[in-house]
Amino acid sequence: MARQLRIGIIGVGGIAQYAHIPGYKELGDEVELVACADVNVELARQVAATYGIARAYEEYREMLEREELDAVSICTPNKFHAPATIAALEAGCHVLCEKPPALSVAEARAMVEAAARAGKVLTFGLHYRFTTEVQAAKRAIDGGEIGHVYAARVDAIRRRGIPGWGVFTNKELQGGGPVIDIGVHMLDTCLYLMGYPKPVQVLAKTYQEIGTRPGVGALGQWDWENFQVEDLAMAMIKLENGATILLETSFAQNIDVMERMNVRLSGREGGVNVFPLKISKEMHGGLYDITPAWLPKVEHPHREEVKHFVAACRGEHEPMVTAEEAVRLQQVLDAIYQSAEKDDIVYLD
Repeated sequence: MARQLRIGIIGVGGIAQYAHIPGYKELGDEVELVACADVNVELARQVAATYGIARAYEEYREMLEREELDAVSICTPNKFHAPATIAALEAGCHVLCEKPPALSVAEARAMVEAAARAGKVLTFGLHYRFTTEVQAAKRAIDGGEIGHVYAARVDAIRRRGIPGWGVFTNKELQGGGPVIDIGVHMLDTCLYLMGYPKPVQVLAKTYQEIGTRPGVGALGQWDWENFQVEDLAMAMIKLENGATILLETSFAQNIDVMERMNVRLSGREGGVNVFPLKISKEMHGGLYDITPAWLPKVEHPHREEVKHFVAACRGEHEPMVTAEEAVRLQQVLDAIYQSAEKDDIVYLD
């Protein structure tokens, strides 16, 4: 049996407790959850007691210094992704960092450079890649089923889905709203399915029309008086290969669905709708929509992501989400906000 990996958790909020810690627990004796750290040290102690984690810390740097860790999950607010990741890499740890990669492309590049210097795995929490639908769509597209993909539509929209907990509406800690919280997932899914072509132009607009006043909260009542991020964003992203992506993402929007997370891709020979999976083609003199009679269900793609990370740490395969892809993704996120702020097209190098 391979040596047991010693794991640390930095940030013990919702995503750590729902996804990362259970994912490691499902691996049994392959890993040992050695320590966790959170600025709310009482919460860290509670989580440690609940999940059988040996030690809890207030300062993650102290944890990295004292514990001989092999790998860490970083589940902090977005502002701390880069410094925590770099510190963990410099301490000799492999890193699984939650999305978005960072608050800027400069931070993301610094993280990648730190991983290269350390010779360690760096990957990111983009769990939709681990769904059955995305993997089936990827096989179909890579197999030439729909030909060259030249247009895509990305939706990550909620009717009244402003989180009523955490720091999701705090711009200083999070950097933004739905663009970097839910839009990032579908944007990454789209780029992944297209082979991650280089983005060259972004034109975007952000809005703050609903979040700054009281209203119905389907995900709990948010603090509307301190709502600091966008509640809707729309963007057109032009890629180096000539393809175009249209992105719409919202926490709150007057629409007729409570939530839609989807990617639609148009190719020369067919199209793919990802959620639910459907391939549309012209063949045999007609127009066909092809749906799977059955697909295996991945109950917890977050946890599959954790297991994939551990296997990558052991050298069994390369991480599905590469550090280089994360930098490219961060370029688009940055450009969306920059374009909205200057009300003009942003050109990317």
